[in-house]
Amino acid sequence: MTEELEHVQCLIIGSGPAGYTAAIYAARADLKPVMITGMQMGGQLTQTTDVENFPGYPGGVMGPEMMEDFRKQAERFGTDIRFGYVSSVDFTGPLHKVVVDDTKTILAETVIVSTGASAKWLGLESEQKYNGFGVSACAVCDGFFFKNQDVAIVGAGDTAAEEATYLAKLCNKVYMIVRRDEFRASKAMEKRVLNTANIEILYNSETQEILGDGKNVTGVRVINNKTQETKDLNVTGFFVAIGHKPNTDIFKGWIDMDETGYIITKPDSTATNIPGVFVSGDAQDKIYRQAVTAAGSGCMAALEAERYLAALEDAE
Repeated sequence: MTEELEHVQCLIIGSGPAGYTAAIYAARADLKPVMITGMQMGGQLTQTTDVENFPGYPGGVMGPEMMEDFRKQAERFGTDIRFGYVSSVDFTGPLHKVVVDDTKTILAETVIVSTGASAKWLGLESEQKYNGFGVSACAVCDGFFFKNQDVAIVGAGDTAAEEATYLAKLCNKVYMIVRRDEFRASKAMEKRVLNTANIEILYNSETQEILGDGKNVTGVRVINNKTQETKDLNVTGFFVAIGHKPNTDIFKGWIDMDETGYIITKPDSTATNIPGVFVSGDAQDKIYRQAVTAAGSGCMAALEAERYLAALEDAE
């Protein structure tokens, strides 16, 4: 028996701020969007506690609560939200073939990729235990909560250097844990760190354990990988800045990406190299990585999908 193929105007892959915003705009444009949520419905923000920098929430909001608000708004306008994951794609034809959960095939006139990115972690059990309770992978998101406190950050690249200097403006002291005896960051970023008085750099050092009282972070144990000497730092915040990995593996071979896997878009656009396939959020943004910028690009992708479909109709 031949599988019955479902045909949709707009398919949104991913359900973070970018995906839900794209869904709101696509639904209001009567594109009848179908969203495949991914296995982490709501994206990275569902693992975040307080969100205080998203406009419209003057008292702050819990990450899962905010994503629930996004979901309700998308559904209110008629988005068909389905829990599942995209297992493969085929972008050879004018209709984009997307296989969901290895079983169901959808043919989409337009696709909006909003699969996000995942922070790279050290892999410590204590790191996951205190994630959201002193451990963070976003200094810009969470640095404010550690104002006038002592914190540590791990990493040696441009992102780590930038986040360390950002934290130094808010925090009393910033320990920077660098695995080698030098930075990987650009010379300009390294110079900025070295010229910041309240940043102490611990070279040849690795994180052995995040210390806590069962509720919040109280310190971090580092080990010098040359001398094997351990040292406990009294900090209340621990920031991981060793990079992000975009969740784009299933699109490899189809969509143009950079060497890290971030999807490349056309200038001033969310369009990819595949006509009718657009991308929004952290799957293409390695610079800002904020919920509000992801939401903005979701809006852009939906508007471009609408215009793409209108142009096809006019050409008929």
